Amino acid sequence: MDDIIVRDEGSVFRIQLNRPDHGNSVTDEMAAEIIRLLERASQTARLAVVSGAGRDYCVGRAMMGKAPPQVRPEALVRRRQNDLVFDCYGAFRRSRIPILSVVRGRAAGFGCALAALSDITIASDTSSFQIPEMEHNIMPTMVMSAMVDRISAKALNYLVYTSKTISAERALSFGLVSDIAPEAELDGLANEICAAILKAPVPATEGVKEYVRSAFSMPISGAVDYARNLHATINSSSEMKPKPAQG
Repeated sequence: MDDIIVRDEGSVFRIQLNRPDHGNSVTDEMAAEIIRLLERASQTARLAVVSGAGRDYCVGRAMMGKAPPQVRPEALVRRRQNDLVFDCYGAFRRSRIPILSVVRGRAAGFGCALAALSDITIASDTSSFQIPEMEHNIMPTMVMSAMVDRISAKALNYLVYTSKTISAERALSFGLVSDIAPEAELDGLANEICAAILKAPVPATEGVKEYVRSAFSMPISGAVDYARNLHATINSSSEMKPKPAQG
């Protein structure tokens, strides 16, 4: 698919949205392909890196801002259509491997959701984030579902109700972003993060992903018990032992 550029580098699986003339807005076909690619990456790679071609990360879905059909579909039909987006969000959550998003330019709507869903999100100091759905008379619970466990309720309410575009610094304070770098240094930061992840044993990186995916929605006692179990199981694995030096 020309709208998505894939680079399978073995340990690192790179997914680049490739509609730069349209702000890398995502079509339904692209969303379905992202699901397939993340499933493929989980089987072969140690981590996935998601980015956008050109000036923007992703300004949302390609249908945003277009006039709705004159005959609105029944609720069940609409629900089935929307399942593609929820499934795409779910692919980020289900991924067995960490996902790093590298954000340049605008991350809006669907793009803002993908940035939030990624395990680590780094952004250029000139990037911006927005949930613009209310401006288009859309109640954005789809995007909100991607962020419900990522940012605070007050931050989410602010983004949704005001539709304001926020800076990378504000996104960092909201918890949407993990780190910020100048534009020229962003790729270097991404490479540093990839190297750090690849340096760790596979069971450790996958165990961290598994724990974070579930622990934050557990009662504290359950999260502690889950940590105890994972800690004993993974750290006793022979795969955690240092490999002998070559030569």
